[in-house]
Amino acid sequence: MIQANHGLLVIVSQGQSRSPEKRQLEDGIALAAASLPNTVSLIVPHLYDLGGDSESLERIRLWRGPIVVLTWLFDRAAHWILDRMDVRGRPGDVELINPDTISDDEEDDDAGSDDDKAEDRVANIQQRPDRRIYSIDLRSSPNVDSFVNEFQRILQFEELLSPRPREFLSLDRFLQPTNTTALAIDGSSALDQPASHDSPLGIVPLRIEEHPVRRWYPVIDYSRCTNCMECIDFCLFGVYGVDRRETILVEQPDNCRKGCPACSRVCPENAIIFPQHKTPAIAGAPVEAGGSFKIDLSKLFGAPERNEDAVSAAARERDEQLILAGRAAVGIAKPAEVQTTRDGSTDSSSRPKDKLDSLIDQLDSLDL
Repeated sequence: MIQANHGLLVIVSQGQSRSPEKRQLEDGIALAAASLPNTVSLIVPHLYDLGGDSESLERIRLWRGPIVVLTWLFDRAAHWILDRMDVRGRPGDVELINPDTISDDEEDDDAGSDDDKAEDRVANIQQRPDRRIYSIDLRSSPNVDSFVNEFQRILQFEELLSPRPREFLSLDRFLQPTNTTALAIDGSSALDQPASHDSPLGIVPLRIEEHPVRRWYPVIDYSRCTNCMECIDFCLFGVYGVDRRETILVEQPDNCRKGCPACSRVCPENAIIFPQHKTPAIAGAPVEAGGSFKIDLSKLFGAPERNEDAVSAAARERDEQLILAGRAAVGIAKPAEVQTTRDGSTDSSSRPKDKLDSLIDQLDSLDL
């Protein structure tokens, strides 16, 4: 029987659109993956929408071995979505690439290998587990065979690279559901399917039926993040926080204002991703060494006002969301001028005083 930290887990993340063409490709890939030796195939709802108590995540966290995750998102976004959900590892090399992300002059150099700030990246300071997570964009090919060939290549690589692990997690534990929502594609229980020697689910992938609501929140790429805290200083909605190591994190993701990518514009390292944004640079498109995007930022960010720089655009977007939330706009303020309390409200004592503040101060001085 496969050990859950020695075989390969293939996760197919369903798209939000319920497009028949997308569903056909997703199911075809999951079915083909389930028939491969030493491979378990799992279909989950859209990865980005899953909450912390999701059964899908509970199941995935049990897996100790290499993972292949397929989403309708940029590869970088998918990797760091899993990372924030405590499914961590190091990015595995993928040869099946979304053609829209490949530039004519692309080089094979590792991004950031000659970057002066490489030693300051959070991922270099806080090392991830020594297992590989292969993120594949489902937009890379319309053909199931292309994905199968990539799975087989990864399997061969893992067999050559990975020694037999010392600690074993029984696959039975991974397959046993915590409730009755784990279903096969045909609606029958996945655990009732006949098992083969190589694939414990036969040719039937495991499907977990959940119906999460659509979400909008930032994801931090810690391979680029230097923990500069620009984002927590800029955001006034209480989205960001710090952990016990004083490392920046997305503490309250659902405090984020839907459609607002402002904090990603002020990040000096392009480390903040909004996976569902229409602009590739914000949604996690590949970046070159030194932090420059592979295509023109002015075309990607699409600021609606001519000659509006990234900071101005970010301040405008933030003010729009503050007004929608019934709060006052603050414009472009230095971090020291505007602070945010833990509940996301603005600390008025840290803002420059206006006429109303001065009038209140005068009244207070009268000691009425």
